[in-house]
Order: sequence, then structure tokens, then C-alpha cells
Amino acid sequence: MLLCPVLNALWGHSLTRLSRKELGAKASELLSKISGDGYFANKKANDTEVPDTQDPKLLARAENATQFVNGSGKNPFAGMSSDRLSLIIYDDSGSFTTNERRAALSESFDQEYAWRQKVVANAMAEYNGTGKLTKFFTAALEHYKDLPAIEQAQYPDSYEAKLQGWIALDFNYKTHTAEDTGSAQDVINHVLNLDKQTFDDTDADPA
Repeated sequence: MLLCPVLNALWGHSLTRLSRKELGAKASELLSKISGDGYFANKKANDTEVPDTQDPKLLARAENATQFVNGSGKNPFAGMSSDRLSLIIYDDSGSFTTNERRAALSESFDQEYAWRQKVVANAMAEYNGTGKLTKFFTAALEHYKDLPAIEQAQYPDSYEAKLQGWIALDFNYKTHTAEDTGSAQDVINHVLNLDKQTFDDTDADPA
């Protein structure tokens, strides 16, 4: 699967030749440098890193990012589109500092959280009104398809096919309740949290 044209142009052609599995591994490698132990092991260097530029706007943005990740100031990437955030988060060219990439990741998390709050509220309304979660599965699938390939590669391989199957099934969780079927909230959580058993088992129901 190829990245979208804009991402191809800015990321170069190296990532477009990677398989889904290779993209997933690349994503993990890049994320390890801006989150978790990998980031904090190099915290001092990250905080003193400056971009290779004389542009005062870019220098100021990098400084703002460092201030933000250390708990002060505003995220310089607040409100940026998800595609542009991905370009920064997964940049491996050195165009952005580690703290800029971390700040972009923070904004991406915030946007994902806001989307999840909305989609969960809509899903519960759908379930309470119809007993179904078909629109929820559709929203999750559309959200997935809007992601760049390097982010899609972090989802289970069966994610798209599973959602398409559940959409086609149009299952009613109120009228077809089984003893081993979880609540609507369980179903929603399994999908949003990429539950391993749900997506690894070829016959698994999302509940």
C-alpha cells in the first residue's frame, strides 16, 4: 500500500517501498525515539537539540516545542491536520527535532482522544436506539482508511476485513444476546483498543 502523494513527496520514496510489516517495524523504531524509555534516556540531548537552520521562525518553533514537552507554553502544532502531524512524527530526515516530533505526537494523541470521545458517544446512542453498532464499525473503518500507511501498519492485519464483515452482518446486540456476548461497551473497547484476540481469531465476534 502506497502512502498518499503528499506524504510520498515529503517522506521521499524509501518508505513507499516497504511492506506493511516493514512499515510497522519502522513506525515502532521511530516512535521509540520520541516516547517511553527511549526518549527519556536521551532527555538532556533532546532538550538541547536545535534544527539545522538559521530561520528564526523554525528555531522559535523548536524552542516552543521543547518548552511544551517540558510542561510550559503552547504546543506549536496545536490544530494541525493529522496528515501533517504524521509527517512530523515519523520524520527520519532530521528536518524536525526530537522534541518537535514529540510535541506533534502529543497533538495527535489529543486529536485521537477527541475522536474517540465522539465516536463512543455516537456508538452508545446507536446501540440504545437500535441495538446495533453498525454505524460505529463504519466510523472506525473510515477513520482507519484516512490514516497514512505507516499508521495503518500499526493496526492488526485483519482490521479492515473484520470491520467490513461486521458492517455487513448488521448484528443486533439486543435481540441476539448470547451468554458469552459482552456489553456494547466491551465491543467498542475491543475495536478501539485493537484487542489481539478479537482481531487474531478468524471467527471472533467483537464482543
